[in-house]
Amino acid sequence: MPMVLALTVAGIVVALVVVGLFLFGLRRRLIQRSGGTFDCSLRWEVPEKPDTNGKGWSYGVARYNGDSVEWYRVFSYAYRPRRVLERDRIEVAGRRLPEGEEELALLSDAVVLACTHRGTRLELAMSEDALTGFLAWLEAAPPGQRVNVA
Repeated sequence: MPMVLALTVAGIVVALVVVGLFLFGLRRRLIQRSGGTFDCSLRWEVPEKPDTNGKGWSYGVARYNGDSVEWYRVFSYAYRPRRVLERDRIEVAGRRLPEGEEELALLSDAVVLACTHRGTRLELAMSEDALTGFLAWLEAAPPGQRVNVA
């Protein structure tokens, strides 16, 4: 009897893990179905002198949606974006390569973009190709909107 119980519990655990992984994949597919997505790590409320210990970074997927970029955490089941950045509220302060332990926390080809959004300092880390597209999107603001790209 204890063996049957152990096998049943093990089967339930395996089934739950498989269902959880399936839901992660389904969520990402639903986010990406409309196109305009790119891998993008985010660090929110960055201090004036950011440290390079790699802490504070969250891996995610960003999606263009009209005049905003929606950012979703990868390791989440939420279908709503965690952050929404409006194009006319983003100010780019500069870019740099990852330093120190950040190199381990971010994707290998990442470039870090320092920004502010509605007064909050943040950093976005993305590939060079994604950065080129992001900066082009910022500069392509409709006439009359301010664009702040350094």
